[in-house]
Amino acid sequence: MIVIGLGGNLKLPLPLPCNRHQPPQKLTSKLLSPKCALTKQAHRFLSTLSTTARDPSASSSATHKLIQKFVATSPKSVSLNTLSHLLSPHTTHPHLSALALPFYTRITEATWFDWNPKLVADLVALLDKQGRYEESEKLISEAVSKIELRERELVLFYCNLVESHSKQGSKRGFDVSFTSLNRVVDDSSSAYVKQRGFEAMVSGLCEMGQVCEAEKMFDEMRLRGVKVSRFEFRCVLYGYGRLGLFEDMERVVNQMESEGFVADTICCNMILSAYGCHCELARMVLWLRKMRASQISFSIRTYNSVLNSCPTIMSMMVQEMETGMDTLPLSIGELSGVLSGDEALVVKELVESNSVLEEVMTWDSLEGKLDLHGMHLGSCYLMMLKWMEELRNGFKDGKYVNPREITLVCGLGKHSNVRGESPVKSLVRKMLVRLKSPMRNDRKNVGCFVAKGKVVRDWLC
Repeated sequence: MIVIGLGGNLKLPLPLPCNRHQPPQKLTSKLLSPKCALTKQAHRFLSTLSTTARDPSASSSATHKLIQKFVATSPKSVSLNTLSHLLSPHTTHPHLSALALPFYTRITEATWFDWNPKLVADLVALLDKQGRYEESEKLISEAVSKIELRERELVLFYCNLVESHSKQGSKRGFDVSFTSLNRVVDDSSSAYVKQRGFEAMVSGLCEMGQVCEAEKMFDEMRLRGVKVSRFEFRCVLYGYGRLGLFEDMERVVNQMESEGFVADTICCNMILSAYGCHCELARMVLWLRKMRASQISFSIRTYNSVLNSCPTIMSMMVQEMETGMDTLPLSIGELSGVLSGDEALVVKELVESNSVLEEVMTWDSLEGKLDLHGMHLGSCYLMMLKWMEELRNGFKDGKYVNPREITLVCGLGKHSNVRGESPVKSLVRKMLVRLKSPMRNDRKNVGCFVAKGKVVRDWLC
């Protein structure tokens, strides 16, 4: 049996597609922006809440009753996930963010509620961004009084505050929390407190675009007896790269390596992502070649970072998914024929390396498996083309035995804007239909396509 899994999460920030031929924002946001995936239950609740909140004849008590009923009838995970969605800078319901505080208050009254410093920090940052300073300061005061005698918990709370304010882009709140965190670090003799504090301050400064200030903190860390770690180097090099200051980025990479931190796949992915932010595909080609020459393996995130920066592929993806036009080439050869310039060279580097395919694909006489979890649509598309070509060649030369059944797992859309509505499944279905594939939806699992191994082999060959 062959199993192919599509879906997954993203932790590394990825670039938007280049301005040249940039896809419409609607699908771009589906592909690239970090999200807090909503259940269908939560999506229905927020839709109803939106309608009520916009109704001039509805009273504020009506919205509060909706919130009360939702929290009372929803599982803990659904309630907390919905609140996290409203607190996120990337929420798809920004008009409801003013209701985050009453929503949080209602959740704290639930029997299952456990106080969570990260949740409080996210709420404080949102309130600060909205100019609701009195309410945010009250939450901070309550939190500090709860944990002030537990130094590790206190420093982690301020670390959360710095991170939350930086993600919201709230300079006032960031400066205040940064000062408080710096004071805690300065007053402590704990190596743990100092290391965690400096990690948050360097990361936060980079997130706020104050990368020079973040790099200057390296000297302060050394003065306080704290070693600069790979984490801080990565934050600063990516911060410079995101700003387009590539000479500074490369300087930090050299400094990092001189201090014993060899550039690895994660570091290289950050560099590729930074180049992608500025459409520097030619620099991407050189760095991909450097990775291969240094035997630094590509990863799924390498694919995500690179392919999300390819304007032609992203434009074709949008047309395929949004308009229903059959624009995507269905083989490596056809794809190579429509790409040109640096974009063609970038894709060529990905195609010629089998490190990711070998990582996600296993094969024996009983089961063949291809696991594409964590891939974005562009990565899934290219990996599907590589997989079909690999199997076709492998069947012909006898490299692969014929499995009993082939299962193509698209997942249930757990990481989509609305859980259960998977863009990946839609893309795979369209590709299979256009290719006249024998694979059909599995009646036992709606997230899968299945077919007999012999039938698929005959189809591919």
